[in-house]
Amino acid sequence: MKVLGIESSCDETAVAVYDAERGLLGHALHSQIKLHAEYGGVVPELASRDHVRYLLPLAFQALAQAGVDKRELGGIAYTAGPGLIGALMVGAAAGRALAMTLDVPAVAVHHMEGHLLAPMLEQPAPEFPFIALLVSGGHTLLAEVRGVGQYRILGESLDDAAGEAFDKTAKMLGLGYPGGPVLAKLAEQGHRGQYQFPRPMTDRPGLEFSFSGLKTFTLTSYQQALQQGGDEQQIRADIARAFEEAVVDTLMIKCRRALQQTGINRLVVAGGVGANKHLRQKLREMTDKLGGEVFYPRIEFCTDNAAMIAYVGCLRLMAGETEPLAINVRARWPMSELDSISSRT
Repeated sequence: MKVLGIESSCDETAVAVYDAERGLLGHALHSQIKLHAEYGGVVPELASRDHVRYLLPLAFQALAQAGVDKRELGGIAYTAGPGLIGALMVGAAAGRALAMTLDVPAVAVHHMEGHLLAPMLEQPAPEFPFIALLVSGGHTLLAEVRGVGQYRILGESLDDAAGEAFDKTAKMLGLGYPGGPVLAKLAEQGHRGQYQFPRPMTDRPGLEFSFSGLKTFTLTSYQQALQQGGDEQQIRADIARAFEEAVVDTLMIKCRRALQQTGINRLVVAGGVGANKHLRQKLREMTDKLGGEVFYPRIEFCTDNAAMIAYVGCLRLMAGETEPLAINVRARWPMSELDSISSRT
């Protein structure tokens, strides 16, 4: 089965073609970073309009790259949530229209399930069961994954997601948008140990996260450092490094705790923050000490993409899932509501 996947949950428009036998055949993506940069964040209405502008051209591009005629498609998969409701509607409407035109089934895909299973697109792919850390601008959670649709949430953020905290801290430091990658690059110029930041919620049992207080601590430390004087650029770099190390250490400690508590030795990391070099190094060192393994999607699939949607869609379509003609998208969609499937491609 060949499946066309559509991702439009936020500020990336993406289309991909996945074949159950041959794997990923083609993918295309348009980022809206430049569009939203002057506003310092995503503007939902502008995001929706941009999805309308680019979605179909990207579909033609992905099909051409895959060498697949649209009449060869056996199904359409589209992100139905969670995300920006207007942006989701664009992808869902296009996906449903394509499915009806081609007379093939369509399936709605959960955005976070796509991220959790994105490392399955790589070789070697992780085997079930594994612990998954989903860490992005919108989500930070740990889940025990025993199969497709078999997810037990172990802990999640009580406030800001890790990526959101990166972006907000970068904004406080006067850095550009999107702030996370800019802050991480600046942190490379910082001096280790110049500032000591807390590792939130690591001094108590449990696997929940909280980054709001760390963000406030960072702002206070930055303001105090400026009042004391010195090279402002170096102060920013030192603060950025201290902040990044605090977030990375917190994520690593919670991942180690999850592996130890469940007895599972495979860790999967997905989401935009999963591309952070410091985080990857820390998690590799930690899993090596525990005799475990850590898996990631390729860097380009850490952020939102359609390859993961096409892959999950293919699994669910092959398991017999289809969507009715009505278009249903959800800004919020608990993963606990997903059905388990036994088939795996």
